[in-house]
Amino acid sequence: MNSLKARIVRQILIDGPMPVSTYMALCLFDSEYGYYMTRDPFGRSGDFTTAPEISQMFGELIGAWLVLAWRALGRPAQPVFAEIGPGRGTLAKDVARTIDRLEPDLRAASSFTLIEVSPALARRQAETLQAAGGVFNWINGIEELPRGRPLLIVGNELFDAVPVRQFVKTPSGWRERCVGLGDDGDLAFLAGPGTLDTEMMPPEASTAKDGAIFEVAPAREALLQTIAERIAEDGGAALFFDYGHLQAGLGDTLQAVLKHAYDEPLAHPGEADLTSHVDFAALAESVHRAGLTPWMTPQGRFLLGMGLLERAGRLGATGDADIQARLSGEVERLAGPEAMGELFKVLAFWTAGTAVPGFG
Repeated sequence: MNSLKARIVRQILIDGPMPVSTYMALCLFDSEYGYYMTRDPFGRSGDFTTAPEISQMFGELIGAWLVLAWRALGRPAQPVFAEIGPGRGTLAKDVARTIDRLEPDLRAASSFTLIEVSPALARRQAETLQAAGGVFNWINGIEELPRGRPLLIVGNELFDAVPVRQFVKTPSGWRERCVGLGDDGDLAFLAGPGTLDTEMMPPEASTAKDGAIFEVAPAREALLQTIAERIAEDGGAALFFDYGHLQAGLGDTLQAVLKHAYDEPLAHPGEADLTSHVDFAALAESVHRAGLTPWMTPQGRFLLGMGLLERAGRLGATGDADIQARLSGEVERLAGPEAMGELFKVLAFWTAGTAVPGFG
């Protein structure tokens, strides 16, 4: 039993079963043993690989989109460029390089802010960005961003790691799913006392069979609404990538990944990544509540529309067969319908009245 698991067991013995959201928060963000707080989980040597690590083209197209958004906003003199949940810093490096190539004066006059809560990852990001040029700043939260200036913000695989609440259908109705102790003393999923009104669930919840799961993530929605309200007030644009569904539904999507393979969510607290699929419909409602219009599309459609094939063609034009084959594989992983192209979705919103390309 690892140290975090022992702590969780003790907490359950004292306080009783904890909601899945509490368990997830401890596993990922505990200051001493949390998964993201203590390690670099990305890449081949870690537990999973994200789109920026797959290909430089991903970050380049996002950088191009940010430049187009900045132009559409009227070329403001001091925009705030930011990435939230910046991983290893690879995306920020590619975005900054692209902005420098397309609008060198803009890059020279701008700083790029990374919003990161993990000291371990912040150190890794600083190493990645040492040779990137320009100014990079680190903060812990959205509230620390300067106000009164347009915000151009991106996030990749951010919301899937924000804790989710789960509710399970039982003979006595819907109950909050919790993590407690089984008969063998090990961690186990249990139905707790908390309930949820079925009016907040999709229509099929009323006829769901016992054992069905419904997920809701108020922390995700609150975070996105904060960002949207900031953009509604100060101007700007936002672009987020994550895996999930465009319509709400029932289903257990909580999963753990360890060494690039699926793991049991209760098996290795703090040692495996814990995520759940993102309900983009719920996130869209958060944007609506801020008075802005959300735009959503599959990742493959967005990247192809932004010129992924053309960029791959230019990069491969002077390369040999091996380079061209590698680029072709990267395109397929990022945009192919059997890979990330359909599973991953893109959510964007911007200042009302601004025409930003890439959607619609």
